[in-house]
Amino acid sequence: MNYRTDISAHQNRWWFLLALVALFMQGVCAHADNADMDPTLREKAQRAVDAGIHYLRYQQAEDGSLSESVGLTALMVRAILEAHRGYNEGDGAFITRPVNFILSHVNEDGSISETNQNRSYNTAVAMVALQATNNPAYADVIRNAQRFLQGLQIDSEEGYEPDHKYYGGIGYGGDERPDMSNLYLALEALSKTNLDLEDPVWQRAQIFLSRTQNLKSVNDQNWAADDGGFTYAPGFSPHDGTPSYGGVTHAGLISLIFAGVDKTDPRVQRAYDWVRANYTLDQNPGAPNRQGLYFYYNAFAKSMAAFGETTITDTNGNSHNWREDLATKLVSLQEDDGSWVNHDSTRWWEGNPHLCASRAVIALNQALNPHLWAK
Repeated sequence: MNYRTDISAHQNRWWFLLALVALFMQGVCAHADNADMDPTLREKAQRAVDAGIHYLRYQQAEDGSLSESVGLTALMVRAILEAHRGYNEGDGAFITRPVNFILSHVNEDGSISETNQNRSYNTAVAMVALQATNNPAYADVIRNAQRFLQGLQIDSEEGYEPDHKYYGGIGYGGDERPDMSNLYLALEALSKTNLDLEDPVWQRAQIFLSRTQNLKSVNDQNWAADDGGFTYAPGFSPHDGTPSYGGVTHAGLISLIFAGVDKTDPRVQRAYDWVRANYTLDQNPGAPNRQGLYFYYNAFAKSMAAFGETTITDTNGNSHNWREDLATKLVSLQEDDGSWVNHDSTRWWEGNPHLCASRAVIALNQALNPHLWAK
């Protein structure tokens, strides 16, 4: 008997069996996901994704960019690569050109941005886009970008101790004040690019998260309310005072999950209770005039997928299939040319259809495949 051949054959059979099990489990998950959405609605949502991608593809400049922006271009790339069609760089220039545009703005400090003002935001969404290509050629770029984001986190190296309200936060990179929007996107990028959960960035982030959550049991700031939702930054909201509102509450909820906080933790549960008490897809709850609506849809989709329950029972006892509700709403809001835009408020760039279309497609992709948040 050839011992090496026998062991090799045994290993091959073992890996073959593992592959079969993996394929079986993928099929089971896909079947369960499909069962959670009406087939007719699923087909409409997929067509909406296709139309959105078609719109975005033909909005690209000659260099592949959208609006000459790394951030917008990266969101578009992610929207395309996470879609149900399984697109990849082998499908041609409508993917490779925007990827190359992103790579052309890699800086010596590891950031990926065409501007100093939005370096954190741009770097984070660019990392997620590059990771979505599954191309190992970008590993060094991603690793350096991780280090850049880690370096932006406010801690003792900048003279901030854990008792300071900004400790553990991340801002735009050109703005010295951290906020929930940038922290959430940075944590998403670090999570999706597999930063070790033992890295201190996660524990520091949890300290900042505690000071943006309206939860007296964890928030040591005297302004904090006790509804479990999140506000934009410690002691500040763009909507007057420090109220909880939808977009950042969903950002806070998924940030806790990215940081390794268990679903049963009171911080997660109380944030989810806020979602239950304010369940709606007609507006960004707590924000006037539908401000930040597509940011809300995007964060809503990711956080609900991460929480892992398709059915949400609101505090009035009404049950909602969030995936069907979100898909129905976004399909209804799509423009004839395949785009989306916030007609009620242009605040935070939501008058830009490039931004809204990318966010809408990403949210629809999540509704169609709720496992994307963890990939």
